[in-house]
Amino acid sequence: MSQPAIRREHRDTGDPAPVQREVSPDAAAEAGLERVIGDQVRRLRAASGLTVGEAAAKIGISKAMLSKIENAQTSCSLSTLARLAAGLDVPVTSLFRGADAEREAVFTPAGHGAVIVGRGTRVGHHYELLGGLRGQHKRLEPVLVTLTESSETFPLFQHAGTELLHMLEGVMVYGHGDAEYTLRPGDSLLLDGEGPHGPNELVRLPIRFLAVTAYPDNHVE
Repeated sequence: MSQPAIRREHRDTGDPAPVQREVSPDAAAEAGLERVIGDQVRRLRAASGLTVGEAAAKIGISKAMLSKIENAQTSCSLSTLARLAAGLDVPVTSLFRGADAEREAVFTPAGHGAVIVGRGTRVGHHYELLGGLRGQHKRLEPVLVTLTESSETFPLFQHAGTELLHMLEGVMVYGHGDAEYTLRPGDSLLLDGEGPHGPNELVRLPIRFLAVTAYPDNHVE
């Protein structure tokens, strides 16, 4: 005699649907650091021509542990980092290469720098800012200076910091304090910005030179 079929009913257990868990910034940073260390260890091991087993034996850890490190599956203690560095013949700092925060860079296409309006502008001097970083890194100011037939000599400048001039085109006599320097293409002049300086004579036009000013850390514009 056949048994009656058992009817199975689906019941809602009330379990909540899966949710995305938020990752704390500290945990995310730690995971990122593990990836950086793992990538560096793998790269250094490969550059040395070692297998995982060979490298593990040289470092003094298990093959399984080295594999976990390279795949960012574990965090390294300070002693393990020291062993890795010694076994791979590199400074410990090499294992963290690439872990820095994103660094700022400024690209300025030719002829697209911001035009600076200054004292020399009224006598035909053209200043083109070639880029500038913000915040604590805003200490270097590269400017392309162009002097043409309409240009004249202008009042001397004085400012904090150090300035480097590199001549690109033309010839001019440049004064700094009581000294004068004849600058031709390829010539450079490094000077203390506190001393009065500027073109004394425009010998052959057009003139183009790069002026890079390095301001001190406590410089306030």
